[in-house]
Amino acid sequence: MVTGPLEGKSALVTGGSRGVGAGIVARLAADGARVAFTYAHSKERAQQVADAVAATGGVAQAIRADSLVEVDVVSAVAHTVDHFGGLDILVNNAGVGSFTEITDLTMTEIDAMLTVNVRSAIVAIRESLAHLGEGGRIINIGSINADRMPFPGGSIYAMTKGALSSLTRGLARELAPRGITINNVQPGPVDTDANPADGPAASAMLGVMAVDRFGTAAEVGAFVSFLAGPEAAYITGASLNIDGGFGG
Repeated sequence: MVTGPLEGKSALVTGGSRGVGAGIVARLAADGARVAFTYAHSKERAQQVADAVAATGGVAQAIRADSLVEVDVVSAVAHTVDHFGGLDILVNNAGVGSFTEITDLTMTEIDAMLTVNVRSAIVAIRESLAHLGEGGRIINIGSINADRMPFPGGSIYAMTKGALSSLTRGLARELAPRGITINNVQPGPVDTDANPADGPAASAMLGVMAVDRFGTAAEVGAFVSFLAGPEAAYITGASLNIDGGFGG
């Protein structure tokens, strides 16, 4: 059994079967939390994440839940509480992005970004607040694009991530009297299957960064785990960049 600063805590990570989400799941579990995480499509990929955590002595459980579907998000929170006997940490990581100029975006693509990136986070927070108590943590995974979008084609995606930042600031006031903190992590380019460090857009992104490399999912996971832990109790309502100096 893994022990650490999150020992005895239960966590839910939305969109945890790949990329940044998988890195967050791995680190929370490594620091002692019991972690449930959602996936929308590949059960096999999700099980690989859970098995990797188990192989290191941690606890992780995959839950099939599509963040486009409200009832799935509600059920994921309920399942986590039923399985672990409570909920201490919520990480809203699920996200989608369509990067093209606004006149070329379909309303289906726009609605998907609004639903997954913003609405599903609100649903998860509302459902979780019935279970989070003193010392509870909510961590939204936004994007540095909320503040800096140096390329065309990202306007709607950036808007949704800006909404997460605003939501975080507003909810900090509501949740502080309950002893719950809420923060927004804003990654820059991270090396994942969806955004590889050697992909076609990599050179353009590196050209506007101070650090000459992409970040890793493990680095984001470490940042999130710190915010979920006891040493971050004085941090709330913040949008915190982990972006390699993206955009100057």
